[in-house]
Amino acid sequence: MPLLVVGRLTPANVRLVSAARGLGVAARLLPPEAAERRARLGETVLGRIDVLEGLDGVEPGLDSLRLLEAAGFCVLNRADAILAAHDKLETARRLRRHGIPHPRTLHVAPDGGLPEVETPVVLKPRFGSWGADVVRCDTRRELRRAFSRLSRRHWFRLHGILVQELVPPPGSDLRVLVSEGKVVGAVSRVAAPGEWRTNISLGGTRRPAIPSRAARELAGAAAAAVGGDLVGVDLLPTETGYVVLEVNGCVDFTEEYSLPGGDVFDDAVEPLLFPFVAELEQQQALAAEDDPLLVH
Repeated sequence: MPLLVVGRLTPANVRLVSAARGLGVAARLLPPEAAERRARLGETVLGRIDVLEGLDGVEPGLDSLRLLEAAGFCVLNRADAILAAHDKLETARRLRRHGIPHPRTLHVAPDGGLPEVETPVVLKPRFGSWGADVVRCDTRRELRRAFSRLSRRHWFRLHGILVQELVPPPGSDLRVLVSEGKVVGAVSRVAAPGEWRTNISLGGTRRPAIPSRAARELAGAAAAAVGGDLVGVDLLPTETGYVVLEVNGCVDFTEEYSLPGGDVFDDAVEPLLFPFVAELEQQQALAAEDDPLLVH
């Protein structure tokens, strides 16, 4: 079952291809603009399309994935799933539809004015990443100033803005990597001093993490809600349990995500190519947690 990764030349994508080859699978990486004409019959296609750096939407490539799917290719991380994950408004709708805890989210259209909401809230682009233009507003005055400033952004004029309930940040969150419903990696992201956002691009650091059963089940449910085959799910702990903050449709990850005894790239690729094995391993892992005689 050859693997074709469709996306940019990034370290994570290169490592995914290498991991597939290490499992004895022919694999290669192609940019989206070449994938449609150079894909070979029998290849499993993995979509790895990210958001644009200007936060204006999603990188070109979704149409290529749709054409490959229509042509009969097995496409993982299909175009609609990637779009549902990158579009934070659609993510919020799908999570709510599935009863998954997520901060209350309000969409302000490009021609809309500042809504009457209680602070604290978070303003964020509808298509965002790297913590860019995500602003915490603890007072109404901060909200007015931030809204005025962000409303001049190009992405605002295209897609409007999201006003989201602030879940009190504890200074860290849990990013869980889910492949075909199986948790294959995780890290705790710790915010830089003086920063409330945990993004690595903003100075945050990664620390090893082993997700609890509750965290794994919630991350798996969030991935399923958007239809993602390989995604990252950001969880924030609260007094009543975890809340899903975001689902990343083109999650960037490193070896630090590896769970004890594993390699995150091998563990991410295997469920995509051998889903029945992955399902069995997931069931065994959950059963082991409930076995009081098993020494962890």
